[in-house]
Amino acid sequence: MKKQVLVIHGADTFKSYEDYIESLKKEEIDASDLGKKGWKENLQADLGADFQVIAPRMPNKNYAHYNEWKIWFDKYLPVVADGIILVGHSMGAIFLAKYLSENSFPKKIAASFLVAGPYDDEVSESTIGDFAFSTSLENFEKQGGKITFYQSKDDELVPVADFEKYKENVKGANFVLFEDRGHFFQEHFPELVEEIKKLS
Repeated sequence: MKKQVLVIHGADTFKSYEDYIESLKKEEIDASDLGKKGWKENLQADLGADFQVIAPRMPNKNYAHYNEWKIWFDKYLPVVADGIILVGHSMGAIFLAKYLSENSFPKKIAASFLVAGPYDDEVSESTIGDFAFSTSLENFEKQGGKITFYQSKDDELVPVADFEKYKENVKGANFVLFEDRGHFFQEHFPELVEEIKKLS
């Protein structure tokens, strides 16, 4: 039986609809990025035939709201199996941490890998909106399996201070800090692939 990996992508959030509209107006399209695959899109090929990568397109990634994501995420629960591996990038990371801190997951989780996840918006120019934690992360730590956080010192979107806050609040997790990965907008993520393969 194939090992399942469920991947939640990143997103943008805003303090208001007006801020969202302004951001859309300012956004520029880079032709060199069109059709380019990142590590999340390449994860199935990099892991190989022994794995099944499930990558939901979460609602409105340009103006994400936690409750909308929760409704959509819940629809995938009937198709996940025991031993599921969870991967979240950026807002996908804080989504998984928040979801698992507030809800009981119906299946056994083998591992959770959170990549460049914001913790709050106290020292960031960006907002996390309704993705903010409303409880401790104790329940996340209890049911998240083997938890690993990845962060880079030169991340231009999520400060290392957020990584340190996860360290303070999720004591039993593994923490990996890179020097030069930015916000992990890379084509492949070999370190993550290696860790996932170790679980099978």
